[in-house]
Amino acid sequence: MFESVIKHYPDFPKAGIDFIDVLPFLQDKAAFQGAVAELDRLCAAPNVATVEARGFLFAAPLLATGSRVQTIVPIRKKGKLPFADGDLVKVEIEKEYGSDEVFFRRSDLAACPCAPDGTIELTLLDDLLATGGTAIGIANALNAQIVDGHPVCVCQFLFLVELPALGGRALLEPLAPVHTLMSLEGVE
Repeated sequence: MFESVIKHYPDFPKAGIDFIDVLPFLQDKAAFQGAVAELDRLCAAPNVATVEARGFLFAAPLLATGSRVQTIVPIRKKGKLPFADGDLVKVEIEKEYGSDEVFFRRSDLAACPCAPDGTIELTLLDDLLATGGTAIGIANALNAQIVDGHPVCVCQFLFLVELPALGGRALLEPLAPVHTLMSLEGVE
């Protein structure tokens, strides 16, 4: 159902990459509402960590749906996240087309409600699961945090699109369950 909404751009941002564009969801109200409703149904934690920029578009509406989601932890590129001294955490990630770094704030984690056992449980939400390099890097960095005495735990990965041929699921499943709205077989 959702597969007809996305667009493919071969050889972008470099040769051999088939860029999967989820922004057309923003041009189709029914598809966007359906995707957000399905993400809401699948989301297991009261806190969602999400990566700029497309992840923000799909995570933010979860705060307004009446679901269990109470807090969003933004993960941003270098120079995009204001921070107080000692608050910023740098995460080095490997994407299918190169390395990069993203950042999150400990203070955003401190704003998250805790589970009854005192853990800050997070769903890590992003638009695309390809090699899993971005998600595993972020999850490992989040799981290494203890904020105000509360351990952080990524308890679920949630994606709009999965490219199974690139093997990202196998990398992530040892850490937490992986859920996707759509799987594009044969796309690399």
